[in-house]
Amino acid sequence: MDKPLLYLILGLVLIGIVMCTAAGPVAAMRMNIDNPLHFVERQFLFLCPALVIMIGCSLLTPAQARRVGVVVGGGALVLMIAALFIGPEIKGAHRWLSLAGFSLQPSEFFKPGFVMLTAWLLAEAERDKRFPGGALSLGLFALGAFTLLMQPDYGQLVLLTAIWGVMFFIAGWSWGWVLGLGAAMTGIITFGYQFAPHVRSRIDRFLAPESGDTYQVDSAIEAIAGGGLLGHNLNDMPSVKDNIPDAHTDFIFAVAAEEFGFILGAGIIILFGAIVYRSLRHAEQTKSLFVRCAIAGLTAQLAFQAMVNIGVSLAILPAKGMTLPFISYGGSSLLATGLTAGLLLALTRRSAAHQ
Repeated sequence: MDKPLLYLILGLVLIGIVMCTAAGPVAAMRMNIDNPLHFVERQFLFLCPALVIMIGCSLLTPAQARRVGVVVGGGALVLMIAALFIGPEIKGAHRWLSLAGFSLQPSEFFKPGFVMLTAWLLAEAERDKRFPGGALSLGLFALGAFTLLMQPDYGQLVLLTAIWGVMFFIAGWSWGWVLGLGAAMTGIITFGYQFAPHVRSRIDRFLAPESGDTYQVDSAIEAIAGGGLLGHNLNDMPSVKDNIPDAHTDFIFAVAAEEFGFILGAGIIILFGAIVYRSLRHAEQTKSLFVRCAIAGLTAQLAFQAMVNIGVSLAILPAKGMTLPFISYGGSSLLATGLTAGLLLALTRRSAAHQ
């Protein structure tokens, strides 16, 4: 196993524990939850199986990892479709399923499953020119994209399109395909702007802040700037986690930068950057197209999701509810990220590089 890569991932997990402990009690108090450690306890409840999933998946061979991806991706797609019909409506969206008292977001698990399925299809198309790997991948993407559009979840849809584009580029497909994916992403954003009021509102507020309420983003920027180099004492003044409802999820980066300063904010970015670097080095060295595409896709999933979350807190991207991998509170996100990290560790093992 690539031990430095494992340590980088565990570093993010450790930061996530600290940040949930910092932001969770305030979120519980704001929501009138009697137990101040409600979110902290639930985060640990999901963290333990997430780590088990990560370590278990890290021991898989590339062939076994592919089978896990097929099962997870197919199962998640079925559950995404089911959520459209039997899932509760939350903020106008049908993205979740209620299972034994927990809310499950199947689209979180569809992303790593989609990566493994697409990597297999592209590798088979390269091995046998008669195999319609590109067409089948397009069909899988179209089905997943349509389901996300119906939920609706434009953020996950754009993320899925970006991941797919990276994998096609790594697989060596023509620029026509890559440019076509870029056009598809532009079309998705344009469609959302025209027909989804919440998407239009977020884009308008990003382009012209004076056109609407930008309180959360403004508060996040002030918190990050106020944190200074090493953070500041919050005992005598309200903090961002007191003012923003989503401080423990979508704006956890602002909490980290305010309480622990530029050092921790930059440290989080460096850890993600180091994970991307080490992973893509493995992708460069492997002889297997499947392993190369899968590593690139899984890495892109983590990197793009982190970029969106941090970019929103820094007001360089429109507001979008997306968790920061390993750090934000969220059961489905944590379990799915554990799966993604486990598959990445499996495919970056020395034995995998030669298969």
